[in-house]
Amino acid sequence: MAQIQEYQDLVLDALETVEFKLIRDKADIHNDALIFHPAMAHQIFGESETIFGYQDLHVRVLYTAGPLHIYLGIEYEKRVNEISGGEIKADDVVATIAQSLPDGCFFINLDEFLKTLDKADKFQPFGEKLSEYTHRSANGTERHFEIYQCDYKMSSFLKFFARLQTFILWFVDAASYIDTDDMQWSYFVCYEKYKNNDDEYQYATAGYTSVYEYYAYPQNKRPRISQMLVLPPFQKLGLATELVQTIYKYYQSQKNVIDITVEDPSEDFQRLRNFVDARLCQGLKSFARTEVTKGFSKEMVREARETFKLNPRQVRKIYELLRLYYTNVHDDKEYKAYRLEVKKRLNAVYYKQLKDIKKMERAKMDTEFLRKSVPNIQQRMEQLQEEYLLVEQDYKNTIQKLSA
Repeated sequence: MAQIQEYQDLVLDALETVEFKLIRDKADIHNDALIFHPAMAHQIFGESETIFGYQDLHVRVLYTAGPLHIYLGIEYEKRVNEISGGEIKADDVVATIAQSLPDGCFFINLDEFLKTLDKADKFQPFGEKLSEYTHRSANGTERHFEIYQCDYKMSSFLKFFARLQTFILWFVDAASYIDTDDMQWSYFVCYEKYKNNDDEYQYATAGYTSVYEYYAYPQNKRPRISQMLVLPPFQKLGLATELVQTIYKYYQSQKNVIDITVEDPSEDFQRLRNFVDARLCQGLKSFARTEVTKGFSKEMVREARETFKLNPRQVRKIYELLRLYYTNVHDDKEYKAYRLEVKKRLNAVYYKQLKDIKKMERAKMDTEFLRKSVPNIQQRMEQLQEEYLLVEQDYKNTIQKLSA
């Protein structure tokens, strides 16, 4: 009997074998320059991110560029089923990926998929256009993008969005599909407007952001940015920044919006957010250099919240960022004052823990376990320095971008 160990050369890296393409015309099917690979595959194929049982495997996941109709197929030279005489079976790749796709929203016949391209020129963005943006490359090439807002009221959009959000399992860690039946969701989708071979305008889907509008007493709401994805062929074009700025402008005009928050932001998104917010706050009176150098103030919180719907915690970060921007790091006294202020904020949780433990001890409560879980002063000082250096470097990266 054949052993699986004999076929270790048939264990393949899913990140290399899965190939995505956004198809604008039929010639794109054979254009390998359009291929992009997933950033992760553990949410589809498990933690090992491997596929077993094939030689020279290509997993093709094709999307029509605008409406995002999906084709799913595989090509391979040999399969372990035949090599082992049927004793060992290869992974059913199509069935595994299909589990992550909405029912009935993909093709396994390439000819049927290509027929959808005949109607792709009629595809139009859904919802209300909020903004447009032109990206100019170093060689002078221009690309035009438009951002639209939609909600649950458009059933045709929700079918489209069900296909769009299939990308997140491949590109966003710990991702899950959102419940489109929930009326609190609002969607912001970015499209590229381009001319096809017949010199007619068409639209290609470039990315999206979903926002959950939480209720806030008595008749207010607090929008929370939940998911953001710019598809790989459209990254490094400034689209994420444009999406965030468009969302801000959309909600800033609504009087019943208290502030805008972000759900578990990644480090990359937090950097993007800091850049956008810092650039906005630079124009506020309370964030003028003369005010920032005086220290953090309630006026900063009030003005940033009323003008840009920023929440207090984010306002504090922007203050620290701009304070560093205005600090002369070559002036020992000035630079030290800045570091101490940031470290005081970073250390607040630690001192609260110590305070709570002392309060429990005064009440004759057992705190031995808590004491062991909290670092001593020396350990905390070392941790604090590491935390501070990370924060400062993040701020410096944003400052460099602000100064560009």
